[in-house]
Amino acid sequence: MSNCNNTLVTEFILLGFPELCHLRGLLFGLFLIIYVVTVLENLVIVGTISASRQLHIPMYFFLANLSVLETLYTTVTVPKLLAGLLAGAKAISFSGCLTQLFLFLSLGSSECFLLSTMACDRYLAICRPLHYPAIMDSRLCLHLALSAWLGGFLASFVSTALISRLRFCGPNALNHFFCDVSPLLQLSCSDTTAIEMLDFVAALAVLATSLMVTSVSYARILATVLRIPGGAGRRKAFSTCASHLVVVSIFYTTTTFMYARPHAISSFDLNKLVSVIYSVVTPLLNPIIYCLRNRDIREALTKLLQTPRFS
Repeated sequence: MSNCNNTLVTEFILLGFPELCHLRGLLFGLFLIIYVVTVLENLVIVGTISASRQLHIPMYFFLANLSVLETLYTTVTVPKLLAGLLAGAKAISFSGCLTQLFLFLSLGSSECFLLSTMACDRYLAICRPLHYPAIMDSRLCLHLALSAWLGGFLASFVSTALISRLRFCGPNALNHFFCDVSPLLQLSCSDTTAIEMLDFVAALAVLATSLMVTSVSYARILATVLRIPGGAGRRKAFSTCASHLVVVSIFYTTTTFMYARPHAISSFDLNKLVSVIYSVVTPLLNPIIYCLRNRDIREALTKLLQTPRFS
């Protein structure tokens, strides 16, 4: 620390997975396949919803927003990871690191708000079917979607701004595959206590409010489903709710573990493992669970594929 007043870090080195360097080719192929499949899944979903008039309803409007968000979310981190694995391009500028951090946190927060909005939409559709068309009109849908996007970016702005004011005197090796809060705070030569607590409170506020809304909505949905007469209708509703709850549970469990903690995580191997789950694996599974298993989307996609393009 003797050079702290004279030398400041201008770039970071993303170490990625140094303990798996002998598997670099395998990791590159695996992450490339996951990224391409994730992007293609979401593009297909957005295209299908946009082109199919029968899908222009609130549920699919929010699913299209989720697909766009997931595409951006995984694009913030995975291409840089792939560049590091393929060409060893592990350096990232200080401003680039902060930009990646801000976008990643913002999109993650927006996903929390969007998942809770989708849960509310399903609650109204299943538990208040007579009032649903009057309540969830196109204007409210647009306002809710915009609120989810803007809320996520606003929730992450203060934390990122404060981290940008920290001093980084070296070393500059970031033991992660992208710029995240915990490894950045570990490298700072400033006092990070206040920022750690503020980040903890902000993350807890985003996660707790969205998780509470999501949990209450699905609890009400399940209570209503249990009163549905007939085994076939009940099984269909349970199947839909269960698949949605799997995605929600994985996302909230991993993000809560990573960010709703009063201290930075010291075990970076565990940090990176959990990060892979919610930043790479979950975006891959979401389109499959939310949309591609959905009969309406499959039928709309089949109809689009069978429609002749030329007369």
